[in-house]
Amino acid sequence: MLLMYLILALIRIPFSEARHELQEMLAESNSQVLLPCDCNSSSSIAITWTKDHQGTVWRQERSGLQFWGSRWLQKGQQRVRCPRCQLQAGDCGLRISDVREKDGGRYACKFQSGGQIITRRLVLRVIKVSFYPVAPVAGVHVSINCSVTPRPQGATVQWRVNNGSFAPSSGASPPTPRWSLQEKASVRLAGEWMCVVASGDAQGRASAALTVRGIVHPSRDATKVYAAVGSGATLPCVFSPGSNPSKPTWQKLQAGSLWRPASFSSSPPASQPAWDHSARFKETALEDEGTYRCGGVVEGHSLSRKVQLVVATIERSVTWKKALTLTCQLTDTSEVTRYQWVRVTHDASGKRRVETVQEGKNLRVSDVSHGDAGEWACRFFGERGLLGNVTQGIGPPLDHASGSAGVSPSTSVALGVSALLLLLLLLLARMYKNHQRRKRILQYTTLESILHARSKEREAKDPSRVKKWTPLQT
Repeated sequence: MLLMYLILALIRIPFSEARHELQEMLAESNSQVLLPCDCNSSSSIAITWTKDHQGTVWRQERSGLQFWGSRWLQKGQQRVRCPRCQLQAGDCGLRISDVREKDGGRYACKFQSGGQIITRRLVLRVIKVSFYPVAPVAGVHVSINCSVTPRPQGATVQWRVNNGSFAPSSGASPPTPRWSLQEKASVRLAGEWMCVVASGDAQGRASAALTVRGIVHPSRDATKVYAAVGSGATLPCVFSPGSNPSKPTWQKLQAGSLWRPASFSSSPPASQPAWDHSARFKETALEDEGTYRCGGVVEGHSLSRKVQLVVATIERSVTWKKALTLTCQLTDTSEVTRYQWVRVTHDASGKRRVETVQEGKNLRVSDVSHGDAGEWACRFFGERGLLGNVTQGIGPPLDHASGSAGVSPSTSVALGVSALLLLLLLLLARMYKNHQRRKRILQYTTLESILHARSKEREAKDPSRVKKWTPLQT
């Protein structure tokens, strides 16, 4: 019985040492990996690297002559090499370039030391991230896979997208590792995907870029575009490069109806790519504000995106105390966190100079002078920085008595001459009217003239009827 225990103990020791020596390596597909092998020996001996079921990978004789396995030497290119293969340095690591999935498996490094053949064993696991379909259209389900060859037992996997952690849309993660994810393709999923695998003490990762075809700009619905009244504006609607959407449309959404403003143009210029269907306003008006929707069909899938146009303007108000107040007004202030007023001037050389005046939505100039005349701009900011600006020109100084804009001496002379000319024109018009009236009156004979003419005619016909005048006798 004692002899049996001794035999079992002797058998168990080599197995325990073998398990201890089995090192695990994780490498990304298409990358480069170095398989370590500590060969501390002072003599020049042969070194052999082998792979299970595939024979020799690389071998170096004591003379320094090297040999490669047939599958590791293709078209004169060696994918494996021992860059620091010097026994005196004790480094016999094997470097594999352009790692492939079929390179995964068990490797052994054999060399002689002190008359003994020493074997170092390790297992290489190759990680790869893949997608199906490779470039899905937004709205189509896509499979995101993390493969490990050979697959480890008890390994854990974590997913990251664009350097951020990712939670599957199906809710809570199941107890088993999620080597494959099923998601609905969207712009949110586009970008760099990373699969982080931990197996024992080893950890590795692999990444790949997912391209989602659809509307890439703007990347989300209800994106706001800011424009000042009177300025041009562009509503973005850019599809992924290479996708030529059919039936591209633009509509303005309004309660109970769809309509398009008169100044709205959705026809792209000839120099614009076929996948860019951004719309433009030549001159933005206050009534152009609102929500617009662009859409198109890509491979039978209807895609759309909403864009909100926010219009900015400056309102002026004047008080009787010769004060001017400018107010920065926006049709939607939900994203605005602060306002800033700046004054834009130009020196003698024409160089533009911007001077910050104050913070706040309102700008009050208590006593407007000629020095205040010029261009003033209201800038509005949000969480992501500057959202836009709107400018307002201030004319000559206010009149102190009435609060209306004052005039220069030359302007006063011009106004006086204009008033005098207007008065002369009115007088001439009156005189002409009276002249015409008299002219019409003289066209008709008076009644007295008619009676006198008839009396003369009767005297001429019957002179006897003429009565002689005799004085009265007293």
